[in-house]
Amino acid sequence: MPTATASPELYVVGAGPGDPELLTMKAYKILQKADVVLYDNLANKDLLTIPREDCEKIYVGKKPYGAYTPQEAIHEMILEKALAKGCVVRLKGGDPFIFGRGFEEMLFARSHNIPAYYIPGISSMQAVGFEDIPLTHRVVSEGVWMITGTKKDGTLSNDLRLAMQSNATVVIYMGMKKVEEIAATYLQAGRGDVPVAVVQHASLPYRKSVVGQVKDLPSLVHDNHLTYPALIVIGWVVAVGRSGEMLNSKQI
Repeated sequence: MPTATASPELYVVGAGPGDPELLTMKAYKILQKADVVLYDNLANKDLLTIPREDCEKIYVGKKPYGAYTPQEAIHEMILEKALAKGCVVRLKGGDPFIFGRGFEEMLFARSHNIPAYYIPGISSMQAVGFEDIPLTHRVVSEGVWMITGTKKDGTLSNDLRLAMQSNATVVIYMGMKKVEEIAATYLQAGRGDVPVAVVQHASLPYRKSVVGQVKDLPSLVHDNHLTYPALIVIGWVVAVGRSGEMLNSKQI
C-alpha cells in the first residue's frame, strides 16, 4: 500500500504492440507496484488489470488526428501524482523511445528531482513479423529506417528520400494521412514498383493487412478500409515470404 512517505518515482514503460502477452516481465513487475498508471490510447486496456486494485488509473491518450491530452498536462500530472502518491507508471504503446516522447517525460520528472526510469517495449514495427514480413533479410535488406510520417510541423520527413537511396527496409509510423505523398515520392524517384505492406493492429487477432506496390499505396489503403493505428512497410522484405525464388535472387 502507498504511504504518505512514499518516494516519488516515474517509470516510462513500453506496453508493446497490442497483444498483452507481449509485455515484458520487467514491465509486468513494475505495473504490480504502481500507485498511479497514466496510460495512452495504444496501450491494451487488459494491462490495467495487472496493478493493485487501489492503483489509480488515468487515461491520457492522444488519438491520431483527434482529441488528445496536451503534453504539458501530462507533465503536470506526472509531477502531481508522483509527489502525492509515489510510483507513477507512464504506460505507452509500443516502445516509449520510438516516436513516443517518453524521454521528454523522463527529463521533465528529473528536472523536478523525481527519479525516472525507462523500460523498453516491443515496438509495433516488430509485430509486422506476424504477417511474415522480416525487417531485414541478408539477400535484400541490410538495415531499417524508422521514419515518422508526420513531423511536428505536419510535413513528411525528408529522411524518406534519403532512405529510398538504400536497399534498407523503410518503416513509416503515423503515415496514414500521407499515403498519396509517399506514393508520389517513390514514383518521382522511379521506384513505384517497390513492394509495400500496410499492417493495422499488427499483433492482435483482428489485425488487417494489405500488400502491393508502393505506387498503389493510396488505393490499397482506401479499398481495404485501413486506418490508424497502422504501419507502412516499404521494401523487398515484404515479398520474402511470398516468393520461393527470394532465397536465390535479389529479383522477385
